[in-house]
Amino acid sequence: MSWFVLLVAGLLEVGWAIGLKYTDGFTRPLPSIATLVAMALSLFLLAVAVRDLPLGTAYAVWTGIGTIGTVIFGIAFLGEPADVVRLGCIALIAAGIAGLKILT
Repeated sequence: MSWFVLLVAGLLEVGWAIGLKYTDGFTRPLPSIATLVAMALSLFLLAVAVRDLPLGTAYAVWTGIGTIGTVIFGIAFLGEPADVVRLGCIALIAAGIAGLKILT
C-alpha cells in the first residue's frame, strides 16, 4: 500500500510542477490554489509513505516520478525537445526508480 501512496504522491508532484507553469508567478488565483493543494497533498502522501518505506528510497522515487512525468508533459504538450540524449537520461531515471523498487 505504501508504494501505491508513493505513486499517487509522485503523480501529484507532476501536477503541481505543471501547475507552476500556469500560476504566472502565483498571480492567477485558480491555478495557484490548485497548485498549492497538489503540493500539500503530495507532501502529505510522501510523509505517509515514509512510515513504511526507507526515506531515501521514497524521496528518490517521488522526485523521479515527478521528473519523468513533468518532462513527458513538456514534450507532449509544451513542445519541449525530445532528443535521444534527453530521452536516454529519462530512461536512466526510470531504471533507477525500478532498481530502488526491486531492492526495497
